[in-house]
Amino acid sequence: MANLGVTFYMFLVGLEMDLTPIRKIGKRALSVAIAGIILPITAGAGLHYLVRKHQKEKAPEMGAYFWSIALSVTSFPDLARILSDLKLMYTDLVKQISAASKESSTSDKHVHFILSLVLLCGFMTELCGAHSMFGAFMLGLMIPGGELGSTIMDKIEEYIVGILLPPTFLITGIRTNLEYIFADFSVGMVVLVVLLACSAKIVSTLLVCLYFKCPKQDSLALGVLMNTKGVLALIILNEGRNMKGFDQQTFSWIMAAILLMTIIIGPVVSFTHKSTRHLKQYHHRNLEKSKPDAPLRILACVHSTKNLSGLINLLQISNATRKSPITIFAVHLVELSGRASAMLIFHGKSKTADSGNNATREKAEAEQIVSAFESFENDTHAVTVHPLTAVSPYASMHEDVSNFAQDKFANIILIPFHKQPNAIGGWTDENLQHKQVNQNLLASAPCSIGLLVDRGLTSPFSQESKNCMRVCRITMLFVEGPDDREALAYAWRMAGTPRLILTVVRFVPGKNVSELSEDVEEDDESGILTAMFEREKQKQLDDDYINEFRFRTMHDQSIAYIEKQVNGGDQILSTIISVYNDFDLYVVGRGHGRKSPLTSGLSNWSDFPELGSLGETLVSTDLESRASVLVVQQSAPLPTGSKQIRSSAPSKGIFGNSTHSAVETFVNHRRSDNDY
Repeated sequence: MANLGVTFYMFLVGLEMDLTPIRKIGKRALSVAIAGIILPITAGAGLHYLVRKHQKEKAPEMGAYFWSIALSVTSFPDLARILSDLKLMYTDLVKQISAASKESSTSDKHVHFILSLVLLCGFMTELCGAHSMFGAFMLGLMIPGGELGSTIMDKIEEYIVGILLPPTFLITGIRTNLEYIFADFSVGMVVLVVLLACSAKIVSTLLVCLYFKCPKQDSLALGVLMNTKGVLALIILNEGRNMKGFDQQTFSWIMAAILLMTIIIGPVVSFTHKSTRHLKQYHHRNLEKSKPDAPLRILACVHSTKNLSGLINLLQISNATRKSPITIFAVHLVELSGRASAMLIFHGKSKTADSGNNATREKAEAEQIVSAFESFENDTHAVTVHPLTAVSPYASMHEDVSNFAQDKFANIILIPFHKQPNAIGGWTDENLQHKQVNQNLLASAPCSIGLLVDRGLTSPFSQESKNCMRVCRITMLFVEGPDDREALAYAWRMAGTPRLILTVVRFVPGKNVSELSEDVEEDDESGILTAMFEREKQKQLDDDYINEFRFRTMHDQSIAYIEKQVNGGDQILSTIISVYNDFDLYVVGRGHGRKSPLTSGLSNWSDFPELGSLGETLVSTDLESRASVLVVQQSAPLPTGSKQIRSSAPSKGIFGNSTHSAVETFVNHRRSDNDY
């Protein structure tokens, strides 16, 4: 049964393998591959000779070949799963990953026929004097990795890995006896041989990477990952034992080395690629801290073609110029099904569409998304688009997106709302899994996030808008806090787009607004003082950023700034309905972690907490125009010791000065309500 499991497992290895990238291998990758084979082979033969030289009963000389092969091989199926678990699966291999659709033309008869061929090929290679696994591997390599390959993997992988393969591990454990390791040898000798066996491939890979001036951490991680052995090494060693190439002692030595190699992979790679120091530096990358004309890096996520129109129109009005270019990483989010490894698939510019009968609906949709973003890049100056597909389970999809955003230093992640509008103003196509992905991203993303509720957003660059010279009207509703400042920063960037008018409305506390109410214990004096200090600090940051915005845009006729005094959420809602109800896009801050008396009454109920109180109000309210809404959240760590607070009215601060006075003294390009 163990032999049968090995045969079918090697068939799966061949089925998963794609030799296409070998034709495109670069000089650096080729050098790493060659060095990762030559030095381990030499080390394996040399270490086996060293052990055999000091043995009283000499081990078979044939064992040197198996030591060399076991140390030089890399188990790529196991490596793929390790990279997936560590969220490091970035590959440029363009292939079909998703499982076969329900319309699949592959029947059980096809699968049964293929499995019969596996047994036949194994039997044929046995007759030729080779192991049956070689024939099964070659058959798997010949089967194309399209619909047929995906169907076979889905139907038999769990049975092979879970039922047929475990006897191989059982036999390996029985044959390994750690008591024999120290027989006739000192502890120092054993440790030296095991460490040299483990480090041969790591050292060779590390030296080549350093020669090509790769980062030291990446070089070390690559060396450790290339040292992945897994099931393939166990199969090689067991076959060597069957062929009398090992005695009990040398087999136990090499198994101890394989065990140590496996143990160190996770800790070393996690240490080199999940540095908290790098994350702390990255947290400062948001739009508020950037200059309005600085280059912008956007990670735009789509689940299907239904999200394309609104997201591309939003990108079109993000004002890409030669002085301030935009780099867009367009990610198609696809649910991972079956037992395949999660990965990111980068799509090349010169890809060829599969026009055959095996083109599935999922693949056709992915090609349509890639084509739409590439057309957008061709039609827009100063925009660079990198299309890719993220294949991952919904439960961990936010981790893949966050890690990729961190790796590419994205300023903001744009994600679509989980519902689609219908023709009568309601909602349809609710996807709770997409909602969970959005909420997970909002809770853990390392950069700012913009959640777009698209209800027909139209760009002034569209053909329809060009024909009628239509103007895109945007309003930014500012209440308070870092999320609102981030939303203003994005709206500020949009303002440079031709035929776009931006209106910034800041709601300031009126005379009858509720007093300060903080989420701290009444007898906790230090907590109250900390909360008051944080409140005043945020208020000052709001005033400073608003003043900077007004000063830099005072001569821009396409921008208007208005202040409205309100005493609560009901007045904000009535103001929006009566005055600011005819816009194409509302830009608001989510306001997470803070509760303001200005929005009291808006958040008594919440069906969509990811939109925030003001964003949900705009989506739920019947306005004159069915405007789209962009809800922005700034990702920044809370100050140490600070607590969630409810902001207050413009009462005097703890230093005796009213922080609202700074706003009153600056009156450039403010328009009265009668101007609208």
